Amino acid sequence: MRLLIMGPQGVGKGTQAALLAEHYGIPAISTGDIFRANIKGKTELGLKVIEYTDKGELVPDELTNSIVKDRLAQDDAKNGWILDGYPRNASQVEALDAILAELGTPLDAVVALDADHDVLMQRIAKRAEEQGRTDDNPEAIAKRLATYAKETAPLLDTYKSRGQLVAIDGVGEIDEIQKNIVAALDAR
Repeated sequence: MRLLIMGPQGVGKGTQAALLAEHYGIPAISTGDIFRANIKGKTELGLKVIEYTDKGELVPDELTNSIVKDRLAQDDAKNGWILDGYPRNASQVEALDAILAELGTPLDAVVALDADHDVLMQRIAKRAEEQGRTDDNPEAIAKRLATYAKETAPLLDTYKSRGQLVAIDGVGEIDEIQKNIVAALDAR
């Protein structure tokens, strides 16, 4: 199973990606987690990334595409994967299409989670408090949600036109949301 999980900041993509990874026995690959691990480790990549994330900006496509291509080519991703946080714009969709063609691994489905803006803001504020994420400050959050609405949300139409979109309500109990996703994927 090769999946994308998409939705605005705070909708629960990471939580659901982890549950789906366990359910299907495939890795959940989060570009954000890769970036945060490098920031924490103060690597060269981490220092580049922090220049963008602390301002609420997204990491440039070229850097993100390279990381995704490398990660999808690793052995543990041979039988499938879930990509969380990528693609974020039309250019990244094109890059992902090229990566998948090169690897000979077609995309199976795109899970799109959605929730009301107020719910998203509450979840992000809670996450910032619990995890101490410096990129979850009010200004950065507002900027990322606006960028999602402008650049990423329109990608859902692309995947819908390809017959790959599975739209799921991201509000409710975590286990119920996961059951809804699995049922929708199994029904395809």
